[in-house]
This record gives sequence, structure tokens and C-alpha cells, in this order.
Amino acid sequence: MMRVLIIILAVAAGWCSAVGAVEVKYWDRLPLAVRLTVGQERVLMLDEDVRVGLPSAIAGKLRVQSVGGTVYLRAAESLPPTRLQLQSVKSGDIILIDIEALEGSEALEPVKIVAQAPAPDVKTEKGTAPAATPVPVVLTRYAAQNLYAPLRTVAPLPGVRRVPLSDSVAFSSLLPTERVSIKALAAWRLGDYWVTAVKIVNRGPGKVALDPRHLQATLYAATFQHADLGLTGTPEDTTVAYLVTRGGDLKHALLLPPPKPEAADHES
Repeated sequence: MMRVLIIILAVAAGWCSAVGAVEVKYWDRLPLAVRLTVGQERVLMLDEDVRVGLPSAIAGKLRVQSVGGTVYLRAAESLPPTRLQLQSVKSGDIILIDIEALEGSEALEPVKIVAQAPAPDVKTEKGTAPAATPVPVVLTRYAAQNLYAPLRTVAPLPGVRRVPLSDSVAFSSLLPTERVSIKALAAWRLGDYWVTAVKIVNRGPGKVALDPRHLQATLYAATFQHADLGLTGTPEDTTVAYLVTRGGDLKHALLLPPPKPEAADHES
């Protein structure tokens, strides 16, 4: 039986994610947008305990609880874009988030907020302590920033290099149990690790729950940008996955052969 090794890496040291998806946002002095669904609680996870500052105008419309580095937000009614301040109890540092609460039934995944820090040097001298942040985590963060963050905010990562993409047709076998299309967007390498960003689009009639255990590849880490895919034709029908491999690129980690081109079915 083929075996898929999937490790969901947490960005914060000491924090281990369950299989359920978590949306990761990186704080680098730019306000972070956090969407809420009215009547549903959304969880923000940070590396340290914080105080939450909010405008008095929404104090009675938004329930806020902060416990041990976890913030719970629940809007009682629709709210326009509103800025909150998350202040570290220990250091006094502030993170800004812009919330907006909309009517709906969508259950939103927890948000992991990670403060930017200088990328660690993966080459350590003999006798020195290893970098605190694992290379796959740093590489995944770098890939996400390159795709979505303004270039001026992308932290440099010594030793990383962009690598050519393999034939995208090969990646359509990554999720054979779902009606989705998969296309490689970009790939980077750092030392013995590769990260490949792939775009996943829903092509079926219903929503798709994304489960890393269904990925047919030998992966070191897998991180989905969102927990699921919305209905085809909606803005939520597309997401990105960051897939980390070791010792080779993603094409060499696939467990299933790529499908034959459609024309091959008509050959004699």
C-alpha cells in the first residue's frame, strides 16, 4: 500500500496544528484583514498573550475574549471595516487587524498571526545552535509572501533560489478523489528543500473540503491557504497550496502517474 507522509508544520515554534486547516497571516507593519461571519466565532492565534483594543462604537456589537495568546471574536451584527489593536502584554508591541463582519453561514477557519522576523541563516557554524525556525516553515512563508505580499515587504532569504516548474499536467494527480484542476504557480529551493505553490480550482458541483491526507505525494509539509473550496464560479472556488518536498521537486514526489493527454485516448 502506498503511503503518504504529510506533516502540517506550524509557523510558531512549539505550536502544532491538527489536520484542520488554518489561515496563516504574517504581520509586517501592514494591517491584516480578518473577515467575520455574523453570529459565528472566529479564532485568532498568536505567539503570546495580547490585549485587544477596539473602538467604543462597536463595543456592544463585537464580543472579544483574549486568553493565553488566543483571541475569540464574535460579531452580533454586520460591521463595516473596523481596525482593532492587538497589544502584546509582555513587550507592548502592537499588531493591527481590520475586521469586517458580514451575514452568511460560512464557517471560517482559525487565523494564525505570525510576526515577521529576519529569516534565519540555514548554514550554521560548528558548535552553534541551529536556527529556531525550521527551513520548511521559512520556505513556505517566503513562497506565500512572493505570491501575495507587496515585493517591498518580502523579507530576504539567504540561499533561496527560484527553480523551473515541471509540466503542470503531472500535478493533476495530486487530488484524484476530487473534481479540481491543479496548476503549478512557482517553486523555490533552499538547501535540500523545495516548495511548490499550486493553484487548486473547484470544477465540481459542490464545495470541496481540503484534506492534506488526500494528497497523493510524499510530502514533508503541506499548507492550504484556505480550509475548503467554494462553489464553482464564486471567488471562493480557488485557493493555493504550498507543498514542501525534500531531496527532490514535487514531480518526483508524486505517488500516482500523471493522466494521459486527452488525445491519447483516441489513438489506435
